[in-house]
Amino acid sequence: MLTNLPVLQKLRGRLLENELLADYTSWRVGGEAELVYIPADIDDLSEFLQHLPLDLPVFLLGLGSNVLIRDGGLDGAVVITNNALNRITQLKPDIVRVEAGVPCMQFARYAARMGLAGVEFLAGIPGTVGGALAMNAGCYGSETWQKVHCVETINRAGHVRLRTPSDYEIAYRSVKGPQAEWFVAGHFELESGDKTQLLANIRVLLEKRHVSHPAELSSCCAVFRNPPGGYAAQLIEESGLKKKAIGGAYISEIHTNFIINDGSARASDIEALISHVRDTVYTQQNIRLNLEVCIIGKVAS
Repeated sequence: MLTNLPVLQKLRGRLLENELLADYTSWRVGGEAELVYIPADIDDLSEFLQHLPLDLPVFLLGLGSNVLIRDGGLDGAVVITNNALNRITQLKPDIVRVEAGVPCMQFARYAARMGLAGVEFLAGIPGTVGGALAMNAGCYGSETWQKVHCVETINRAGHVRLRTPSDYEIAYRSVKGPQAEWFVAGHFELESGDKTQLLANIRVLLEKRHVSHPAELSSCCAVFRNPPGGYAAQLIEESGLKKKAIGGAYISEIHTNFIINDGSARASDIEALISHVRDTVYTQQNIRLNLEVCIIGKVAS
């Protein structure tokens, strides 16, 4: 039990206790968090972290579109960045600072309207800039870190620092760097472009995505990473798993690398279906699919 809860309650952000995390994920599943904090800004987040016991686990969550939180919830504190760390600032003609809670779609459209090219692909990423930085999100041949000039991070003690891409090992859907730090902003180096053409490119991308991706609200991003030289969705479909269901979770008929919650699924249904897909594809195709989504939290007792 936190002894300094009254101190946390006096901070500028919004503090919630025993909050259901299903309300903060696109799969609409997940148990309770001991604490949920929605910071007023980065300085407020820093103060919040400074007042937490160092042994209390902390998780940062944006739109929750790349995470499966188990039904038993999470011990510790969950920081919600979406609609909190939401500032976009043009620092130089070609450098834009974007805070971690800004939806990727919003950043892509902002850049296009400013006549800045290079991040139109982010319009197809259903998450926040913080999540895109954490996993090197990408689509249609482009990746987030191709445009990163530097990043701002915050550590467990609430200290903010500036880091460059050389501080990280960047690979396909993978970013490895200093431990116990989270991205709170990215500085992106972009090129000049034609505003009208950039906005048109985004519209085309979104139309393409609408046709090839499920439109259901209670889904997540792609569940599995594409294996070298192949596509996870193709392997899943070839394994006869289209529309396969466990409980209230089923594989999308439109894109088989997406799992849908029909409204009654628990996190355990989704996790069981993920395991079934991995085992079936390995048995039939001799390929072990790696997860793109993160699975965290406790199994319900």
